[in-house]
Amino acid sequence: MRFMILLMADKDTEAGVMPSEQLLADMGNFNEQLIKAGVMEAGEGLQPSSKGARVHFSGANVSVADGPFERTGGMLAGFWIWKVKSKEEAIEWVKKVPMPMISGEATIEIRQIVEMEDLGAEFTPELRAQEEHQRAELAKQKG
Repeated sequence: MRFMILLMADKDTEAGVMPSEQLLADMGNFNEQLIKAGVMEAGEGLQPSSKGARVHFSGANVSVADGPFERTGGMLAGFWIWKVKSKEEAIEWVKKVPMPMISGEATIEIRQIVEMEDLGAEFTPELRAQEEHQRAELAKQKG
């Protein structure tokens, strides 16, 4: 099972406050544990919403709004992608994350990633072949 681990933003991350040297070292050590355990597939921090955009679709209309965004609740500061045996294992790993926020308050959300086998009969053999081809192309580009 793969899970996306979402670190929610706060006022400091939205203000562009970068992590301290100690937090970078602590996160580096934590990520090393994840890698050695065969859990971590990816992980990145995100710039504040002021450097981003939101694209909204309403029927045939598409609108774009540049950041910053008013609401910090539900916005992301970073993410990991982990491969673990269960949600419970992901929870156990999340409990070990070094405190990521200056305020001492943090929220991390755990969401299971939809895999091809989860998509059912609508995911036809042709669509499956297309997906497998795209994944192979991505792997080639990464090199």
